[in-house]
Amino acid sequence: MPKSASLALLLSTVFLAVAGCSGDDGTDEPARDPGERLAAARAVLDDAESIKLDLATKSLPSGVTGLLEAKGTGTHAPAFEGDVKVSLKGVPVNAEVISVDGTVHAKTGFAPDFLPIDPASIGAPDPATLMRTDGGVSSLLTETDDVSTDGESRDGRDVLTTISGTIDGAVVRGLIPTAQAGATFDATYRLTDDDVLRDITLEGPFYKDVEPVTYTVAVTASDDAVEITAP
Repeated sequence: MPKSASLALLLSTVFLAVAGCSGDDGTDEPARDPGERLAAARAVLDDAESIKLDLATKSLPSGVTGLLEAKGTGTHAPAFEGDVKVSLKGVPVNAEVISVDGTVHAKTGFAPDFLPIDPASIGAPDPATLMRTDGGVSSLLTETDDVSTDGESRDGRDVLTTISGTIDGAVVRGLIPTAQAGATFDATYRLTDDDVLRDITLEGPFYKDVEPVTYTVAVTASDDAVEITAP
């Protein structure tokens, strides 16, 4: 065999060997599409029997009436049971809340019993609506525009992928009624390798004529069925 042919055969063999090795260790795998990953994360939430939720902001601008925190468990009924904290023009008020069948019942330190309330009157959402498969928290994941993967971060032992994008204010307003419908909100999601959503960070004009506010929404999907009934 001519030397040139032998050299060509040797180079071809080496190339195939190297290509095979790179495929084995996964270093040449294409990057996963961030939009597809968000859609997969939404499916996990929508398929859950119940969801633990912790929605909070560190603070609200001075004098604003609005939501500080909602923490509890919900179902796709939709229904929610937990604790809510609101700011009434700077004064924090805590309440136990049960929301079922479109009615929000709250019990504060000012009253011994649960009473029906209109959460929109204090700048807060009906927390049960956050659990809906149509228009709830999960809908944010597939209503996000200009999505991109922004590296990784650590949460305890877990390494999470960060995906960011923007959301139209009209979509965000479906969750928090004071959000400015004509604005654009920045969204950041953190997902596990299995495309399970760990949390969402939303930043934008949630309240009129004040500086932007940041809310974090931590969620945990569960296969455990939960029954929530009116008080």
